[in-house]
Order: sequence, then C-alpha cells, then structure tokens
Amino acid sequence: MTLEMRDICKSFGSNTVLKSVSFTLRGGEICALLGENGAGKSTLMNILGGVLPADSGSVLLDGKVQSFACPSDSLDAGIAFIHQELSLINDLAIYENMFIGRELKTKRGLLDAAAMIEKTQAVFDRIGISLDPKTMVRDLDASYKQIVEISRAMMMDASVIIMDEPTTSLTDPEIERVFEMMRTLREQGVGIVFISHKLKEVMEICDCYTVLRDGNMVAAGKVPETSIDELARHMVGHNVRTEALCKSAEFSHDVLRGEHLTGSGFADISFCVRAGEVLGVTGLLGDGRSELFQTIFGAGGSYTGQVYLEGKPVKITSTMQSMRLGVGYLPRNRKENGIIGDMSILDNGSIVTWPLLARWGFIDRKKQHAEFDRQKEELHIKMGNKSDLITSLSGGNQQKVVLAKWLSANPKVLILDNPTQGVDVGAKEEIYDIILALAKKGVAVVVLSSEAQEIIRVCDRSLVMFHGRLIGEVTGEQMNEHEMMRLATGGDQTAHETA
Repeated sequence: MTLEMRDICKSFGSNTVLKSVSFTLRGGEICALLGENGAGKSTLMNILGGVLPADSGSVLLDGKVQSFACPSDSLDAGIAFIHQELSLINDLAIYENMFIGRELKTKRGLLDAAAMIEKTQAVFDRIGISLDPKTMVRDLDASYKQIVEISRAMMMDASVIIMDEPTTSLTDPEIERVFEMMRTLREQGVGIVFISHKLKEVMEICDCYTVLRDGNMVAAGKVPETSIDELARHMVGHNVRTEALCKSAEFSHDVLRGEHLTGSGFADISFCVRAGEVLGVTGLLGDGRSELFQTIFGAGGSYTGQVYLEGKPVKITSTMQSMRLGVGYLPRNRKENGIIGDMSILDNGSIVTWPLLARWGFIDRKKQHAEFDRQKEELHIKMGNKSDLITSLSGGNQQKVVLAKWLSANPKVLILDNPTQGVDVGAKEEIYDIILALAKKGVAVVVLSSEAQEIIRVCDRSLVMFHGRLIGEVTGEQMNEHEMMRLATGGDQTAHETA
C-alpha cells in the first residue's frame, strides 16, 4: 500500500492554510508529521480523513485517485483517524466500544454480544494484546484506551492509521506499551502517520518525517539521517535554545512548605519551595507527584502532616480556600481538566478571578476585558475574537489561556502539572519564558513533569519521587537525565536494600 497526497491546497476565507503540500506514506512505515500549532498538520490529515474537502490537489492509494466526501468514505478506503481526544465511552465495555455504530445482531434483531466479544478477542490475538473484551473502558489506563482505539481501526481493516498526539497524556511505561503496538502494526504492513511535538519520541519510533511550516512542506527525509535539533529548526525556522535557562541564585523565604505529608498516593513527604524559585518534581508511573500537589491544592482528599504558607500553618480543604490563600494549580490533561470547551476564550481566561470581579453578584465586564487584554498581550496569545470558543485555539494558545486565568489572580505559589503538554516547540519556549518571568517577580513555581529535559531546562532544583515517596533531590551538575532516571527507578532504595 502506498498513500500519496499531491499538491494539496486549502484556504478558509482569505487565510491560506495549505499551500501545495505533498505527502507520501508507504505500508510498513511510521512517518512523523511535524510542525508548530497552526502549521497545517491537522488540516492536511482532516482532508485525508474525509473531514474537510481540499480546494485542489489529489489523494491516491496505490496509484488510484480517491475522493472522500465524508469520514466513512475514508474509512471504507482503509484510512483510520485516531484523534487526540479519544472517542471511547467509559461506561461501556471494550467490545461494545469496538462495535459502536456497527453492532452485530442476532436473527431476532437483538445485540449479539457473544459474536462481538469473539471478534474483539480475535483482533487482540492478532496484535498480541492481553485484554478481556468485557472489561469496562473506565477501568483502563490511558495507554490501553489508545490501544483499544488502534484495535478498533484494525477491526475495520485499516491499512493507514493516523495517530494525532497519541502519547500526550501518557507516562513513560504507557508510551512504551503503545510503541510496541505500533511496531507490531508496522511489521504487519500497516502505514502509520505519527503526529507529535515530542521529537525524542519521533527519533525513537519513526522511520521518516515530513515537516510543515506556515502551510508549506519545508522538509522531509529519513529519521536516522537527521537529529532533534535539525527537526526543531525545520519546525520553527530558526535554532531552538537547548541550554538550561535557570541560573544559581539566592532565594528568599520559604513560600510553601510541607512536613511529613501523607495521603492517597503519597507518604511522608517533606519539601519547601522559596520565593523566586522554580522547583521541579519528577518521577515515573505511580510516583504520586500529581496526587501530592492536588491534595495540597485542596482537590485530592484528606491528608496528615502539616502545610505551611509563608511560615504559617494552614489546613487546605478546598480549591476555593487554596485560591484565596494565593495558591494556583494548572492541571494536567488540559482538555479534560484545564478548559471548559463550551465557554469562550475570555471566560476561560478569567474564570478564576470572577469572585474578585463580582459586584452585587454581577461580573464587572469592563475589568474582566481589561485584565484579559493585558494577559493576552503579555503572553502573546494568538486568537481571533475573545467571544470565540476556547476550542478554536491551538493547543499552545489554549495552554496560555489556562495560564492567564491563574496569572490574573496574582498567586504566591503556582503549581504547573505538565505545563507544556501537547504544545509545539516554539510554544514550549514561550511557556518556559513565562515561568522564568514569574520567578523573577518572586512567585514560587512548582513544575511537575516526567520530561527530564524540561526539568533540566527550566528548574533550579528538582525532587524525584518513587512509588509515592520522595527518594532524592538533584541540583547543579547532578540534575541530569541519568541521575534523575536512576532515582526515579528506585536507585537509592535498591542500593540501600542490597547493602
């Protein structure tokens, strides 16, 4: 199987999104489709998936011109599109999700659960996955949800699978599980389009790459013949900084301190973060960092131990109390926890400050607009009208709007859980600059991230957690990938146990 997209053009009004773009994918090949948010990647794949029509150009499969008027036409041709926002229904079993819209029925017209379970199991056997088709989707972790989506595509005999940011919300072990699945599909001759901003993953899993920038195809080639730095340069049009951004500095008083904190997912954690400091917290699957700081923010249940804010003991029991005390929290999984998709850009960017803007129960719209306009300029948010839905923005600009709502509240402490999740290389650099600017203003910043390079780039020091416990701290020359991985895998604990 060979897929070709030739000279694809697409405009929305006066905005030309794709300018004569060509793209090729062969069976048994994993091709990375790269570019900053707004480069045209999604539009190109939406044309391939039958979601949008091209203004001009052609799509060919094995040399035959195809015409896709709707997604079902594309699927019938063997092209499956797995979107970043998975379409599974949590309250149904795996086999029921596999057959949504195509349910098998008995001669009496009843649902044939046995047949659907059997066919689902056959697909799992084919690709070497150990899953019970009767398992409820809500009981699966994020990687297995991705695998169910891929399995559904295989059930439809897809020869091309488009994977849009499949690893955005996955931990390292979960990512490896999905990669093993992708390698199995490659061996079976399936062609995979891998859309991702994580260039390290591209180097690991992909065979070739195509880079779009401003609607143009600017580079293509074999992955073994390029480098992360070169790919980043193609994406943004200039060299990307890679050096550590934070420098050693003298920090003032402790702003947030925890002593012997124990709760759901973490035990006996003591730490502090000082004014003007960027503290990293990292680890692997089950390390407990998100649970710890969600609890500190008042969103994670009860705990024992003591939290201090600027030296004063506090007992935070709700997010509202946390906000009043000057603690902000930018959650992971932006689309699930960070934005409200049915609300405007303006309302998403100011919702935290509504209580501050209220007079006699009504929001002071003049102040709301003025504050958001200020944040828009400072954060360089690229957008149309403030009244547009938040979902109209790229991932990087959505993340900036989520940041804006917290910055408007002037927090003393800002906890950022995976702050650059699902954003491109250029937007990452802008967010790093925002973090450093906050630190310079004296805000205590906590960055939770499983990306070692991110911790190294932006943090002054980092705590490393392992199975819910604080296992070590790294700073200076110790803050490198090797040392952090050694600790994150229980290095010190293992050495202690064998001593």
